[in-house]
Amino acid sequence: MLKFTKDHEWLRLDGDVAVVGITDHAQEQLGDLVFVDLPGVGVSFDQGATAAVVESVKAASDIYAPVAGEVTEVNEAVTAEPGLVNSDPAGQGWLFKMKLADPAQLDALLDEAGYQALIAG
Repeated sequence: MLKFTKDHEWLRLDGDVAVVGITDHAQEQLGDLVFVDLPGVGVSFDQGATAAVVESVKAASDIYAPVAGEVTEVNEAVTAEPGLVNSDPAGQGWLFKMKLADPAQLDALLDEAGYQALIAG
């Protein structure tokens, strides 16, 4: 199941763990990423809290936790090669995984059709 935030993060549920990244639209707007600052494993975030930062040649952008939870894993590959987020934002360019604190928060996120309508408008 893929869900989206209005801040252009995506979330893919794998059991009770959410894989989080930024959308293709977001990486296009940012341009070529040059730096990715990921959260620490074991850190907990409230929904909407700043969890990571990505920097491009244009700007730095905060990445928000789409749901509350605890970070269980980070994608070290994107810190070594930030361009992975540009080339494969929904695949190898994922940013972090988090164990959900409240699965009901998923209901507030957008589905793919809702996200497409958001970026089209």
